[in-house]
Amino acid sequence: MTKPLSLATVLCAAIVGVTSYASAADTLLVANQKDQSLGLIDTATNKVVATIPVGGITGHEVIASPDGKLAYVPIYGSSGVGSPGTDGSTLSVIDLASKKIVGTVDFGHGVRPHCPLFGKDGKLYVTTELDKTVSIIDPKTLKVVGTIPTDQEQSHMLALSKDGKRGYTANVGPGTVSVLDIPGRKTIAVIPISGSTQRISISRDDSMVFTADQKVPQLAVIDTATNKVKTMIPLEGKGYGTAPTLDGRWLLVTLHGISKVAVVDLKTLKVTKTIDVGKVPSEIVMSKDGKKAYVSNNGSNDISVINLADWKVDETIAAGKFADGMALAR
Repeated sequence: MTKPLSLATVLCAAIVGVTSYASAADTLLVANQKDQSLGLIDTATNKVVATIPVGGITGHEVIASPDGKLAYVPIYGSSGVGSPGTDGSTLSVIDLASKKIVGTVDFGHGVRPHCPLFGKDGKLYVTTELDKTVSIIDPKTLKVVGTIPTDQEQSHMLALSKDGKRGYTANVGPGTVSVLDIPGRKTIAVIPISGSTQRISISRDDSMVFTADQKVPQLAVIDTATNKVKTMIPLEGKGYGTAPTLDGRWLLVTLHGISKVAVVDLKTLKVTKTIDVGKVPSEIVMSKDGKKAYVSNNGSNDISVINLADWKVDETIAAGKFADGMALAR
């Protein structure tokens, strides 16, 4: 006859189940510029669980390793893009379990490293503005193993195609987008957009690239097949950061100056609605289940959580000063 389970056994099993569920929650990484720190937010509770000094003046952006164990924070410097200030020359590697810096990439001189992304090849790609390049880092050795010229000043943000063949940089001051041949390590086109442009993203099917005009409230849509501007989408205010939903149906655009997020229908390439968020929204990251969008708000030092089912802000999460770049880690 099977013996009945003891109360202690049942409680132990319940505790293990809860622990397993909690450990599966994603961690939202937030680069808090003016705190010079990396905030860790538990997305199950929407609470900050740790704040880690990044080991430098200011880190603007962050990316998590594919296995979710490490965070990579380029140390940009004390200024904004194109403005006077110190020139960062390192990238900090943070172990998310111990919450300590465990490695440093040294670029050898001031480059203002900024946007880090992992490519399909497993290498880490980081914009290095002052060299007018994207640097390629081997995450195993933390050494720079190559560079790709952008042929433009202020190559600030980077988007990579899913197939690993193309990269696109938003070149702020020149107001252009550089199209990069990733395997060939060269620039194959420079696309004029405006007198100034900011941030960049790519559609889920790699067919379109989006960057925000900083002179006129409109969003440039680039056709990746022709490397030409396909259309300009009028916006209620000047755009900034962009991110497509995981189903590829919508594009969210932060409207920096009016504290809203615009929702663009990617079938019609028109804005269908706007959503009120925190002050001076900057970057957008989609949850891994595709149900939520996290919006960092520079001006109110918090994160707006948008429910993508009803397009409403479900919650606002307190963050550090000038919360900016974000990434998800599991």
